[in-house]
Amino acid sequence: MSSSAPENRATARTWWGLAVLLLPALLTSMDLSVLFVAGPAIAEALNPSSTAWLWIMDIYGFVMASLLITMGSLGDRVGRRRMLLIGAALFGAASVMVAYASSPVTLIVARALLGIGGATLAPSTLSLIRGMFQVEAQRRTAVGAWTAAFAGGAVAGPIVGGVLLEFFWWGSVFLINVPVMVLLLVAAPILVPEVRNPAEARFDLLGAALSLPLVLSAVYGLKHAAEEGLDAVTGAALGISAVLAVVFVRWQARAAHPLIDITLFRTRAFSAAVGANTVAALAISGMGVLAFVFMQTVHGLSPLHAALWALPTFVGTAVGASIASQVAERVGTTPPLVCGLAAGAAGFAVIAALTPDTSLGVFIAGYVLLAFGGGMSFTIANSLILSSAPPGRAGAASGISETSNELGAALGIATLGTVAGTVYENTMSSTTDAGAAAAETVAGAVATAGTLPESAAASLLDTAFAAYTDGVNAAALLGAALLAVTALAAALALRRQRTTAAVTQETP
Repeated sequence: MSSSAPENRATARTWWGLAVLLLPALLTSMDLSVLFVAGPAIAEALNPSSTAWLWIMDIYGFVMASLLITMGSLGDRVGRRRMLLIGAALFGAASVMVAYASSPVTLIVARALLGIGGATLAPSTLSLIRGMFQVEAQRRTAVGAWTAAFAGGAVAGPIVGGVLLEFFWWGSVFLINVPVMVLLLVAAPILVPEVRNPAEARFDLLGAALSLPLVLSAVYGLKHAAEEGLDAVTGAALGISAVLAVVFVRWQARAAHPLIDITLFRTRAFSAAVGANTVAALAISGMGVLAFVFMQTVHGLSPLHAALWALPTFVGTAVGASIASQVAERVGTTPPLVCGLAAGAAGFAVIAALTPDTSLGVFIAGYVLLAFGGGMSFTIANSLILSSAPPGRAGAASGISETSNELGAALGIATLGTVAGTVYENTMSSTTDAGAAAAETVAGAVATAGTLPESAAASLLDTAFAAYTDGVNAAALLGAALLAVTALAAALALRRQRTTAAVTQETP
């Protein structure tokens, strides 16, 4: 009972503070996916080149991923609520700049500033939760709510964007951020307490300088692999990242006030949680990209209708997060983490059995099961990451958690996207001669079919849809295998742990 003393339990004000913190978690994730539906309108209005369009799509995620650890560590020094408010102001201002961008260059710069704001907001929200909720069961519930908001943003982005585009111009999908940031700036000082670690006032500038190109080159290499395959650029980017990683780790081991306490990774719980977080993000993000293409091409849905069909996945994530919090209270953290990863693997197995004629409901059922497992594993993994780190390093630990999400997402898009694309191209090249565009992507096949006679178009689409479904099947099989292996590894790494409290006392 001592660990749940009344003075340590969250008050109504604390829970209202959590509600405020969920808003930036939702928006920073939502802005990663909103361009899925706003893209055509932006392209028509600004007419960017193909290179400029890639930067418009990617710069937000690139900048955000490369700054998460730095901003999380900086929040430990200067105050996490202060960083949250700075990020809110920057995110709101950048959203206005994006909405009224008049050229591709202006839009790229504005999206980069939006990424800086997002990187300042995201680790602050999770690290503040660590300080606000002292009772472990309540903290897991709070982390579960944060997980549902962050994961739900990826689904909410296309839905909100699609609705706004029905009535307003493309900039409206970004202006919606502004009133939310204003609310955050007003409510956070009232409801969210300030937390910092005054014992470590110095900031690791060299570590920050190394971490930026390290993460940026890794994310760029993975995204380039997804778009262009394994070429010299991919190898160079990943090679640079590997070299910088070695230098970074050596410096962190010597630095008096390191950006990351690398001794945290000697704790099995922390390392297992980071690994599970990365693989779960890989699975969710990799399938998310394939799912929207699958629904819009093979099943002919509009972007908005595809997003609406994907709504149950948000419910699955929220239910998984809620169940994980309740189960962990009774049986410890290991069973829900392992079961979540296993449920995700089962969801992939359903998707791996699809054919072009399979009901869309079956695909959504598999996708919801995958999201349910992701909600469970994300909640427990994030809770373990926060609980395994000392309270004064919660910001840095949150940065690691968020960065593992970003790297996992990039790796998922690259890996599952490459597998699906390779299977599609190999199948099309051996079965049809409809042209390069149709052989490269299923969207190219749909566009090509529009120029052909009805019978030829129907034949091409049948072949293309079957080929793309085979690609999704192959990607799902790989995803299932990765999640199953990770579940086994997590079970072995945490086999002696029953509760998170025990985890925090573990010695390497």
